Amino acid sequence: MVAARQLTKLPDGLDDSKVVNKKRRDAIIPAIQASCQLGEGWVEPAEIDQIGLTAAMKLAVERALNSLAAKPDEEIIMDGNFNYCSPVYTNVRCVIGGDATESLVSAASIFAKVSRDNRMSKLALIHPGYGFEKHVGYGTKAHRQALEQLGVSVLHRQSYKPIQAFL
Repeated sequence: MVAARQLTKLPDGLDDSKVVNKKRRDAIIPAIQASCQLGEGWVEPAEIDQIGLTAAMKLAVERALNSLAAKPDEEIIMDGNFNYCSPVYTNVRCVIGGDATESLVSAASIFAKVSRDNRMSKLALIHPGYGFEKHVGYGTKAHRQALEQLGVSVLHRQSYKPIQAFL
């Protein structure tokens, strides 16, 4: 989860991270970092297994906003239709498809995607054979084949139904 605060004019070409190709995402990151203050909120797989996905989303948002030192009355735009913020935040707006329509949310979305992909590439060095640097954790055929051969790693959410088949 990434929270962002705009500092200067945002770069051109922002859009939903899912429609911006990898080359463009990587190229635009320095401009995003120059124009925004960014706060990251990571939640580990074991935490998700322990507290559940909804609570983990709330925890990720809390960590990202704390990292950003967000103020209770600061405007917060959440992508989607559910407010994961603590009630202490009084100026929250949920926007379905916000990563495609709100430039600051687009910037945060792109930064989050690049950060996650980079993290998965680093984890691939620690957990070789799973192909994390390629599929970045998505349930591709190659990922399923790696699970069949190597079993479930500490990076896999054991509470996730498709993973339970490999336990």
